[in-house]
Amino acid sequence: MCSLEQFKIDLKALAEDITPLDYELSDQFFEALDDADIQRGSVHVSGSIRKAVGFFELHLDISGTVCVPCDRCLDDIDLPIATSLHQTVKLGSEYSEDDDAIVVDEREATLDTSWLIYESIALAVPIQHVHQPGDCNDAMMRMLTEHSAARSSDADANQEADPRWSKLAELVNK
Repeated sequence: MCSLEQFKIDLKALAEDITPLDYELSDQFFEALDDADIQRGSVHVSGSIRKAVGFFELHLDISGTVCVPCDRCLDDIDLPIATSLHQTVKLGSEYSEDDDAIVVDEREATLDTSWLIYESIALAVPIQHVHQPGDCNDAMMRMLTEHSAARSSDADANQEADPRWSKLAELVNK
């Protein structure tokens, strides 16, 4: 089990202007977050957090592969991802997030980057997860084809042809 404590940054304890960050994410990271979409992966995260006057700048470069189910055959598929995260962090009275900045409670002054990293990874995954042609599970593809053909033939049998189309076909055939 992965400890998510390593992803928590104590903002008040940052002594240097720029603090480097480097993480290697494995299957245990995704399992620790208990998310159903991505359960496995091998991802490298590198970047830094810069301490400025009144705020912090978080910059992370994220690259690697994640494993998700194929939309067609439901077998696992490894998808490459590459993204970056730029976020402004401020200290305030209570935790909040908006498009411009994350406000962290100044009493705790701890930024948990684990969910920020996960969200960046999840957004980098393509919407459609499919194998290359011919790589899907053959048995599942046969079943899908059979059920799709049965469903479309039932719909065709129950639906009468629009009479306007038959009139157009007569004009074309003349």
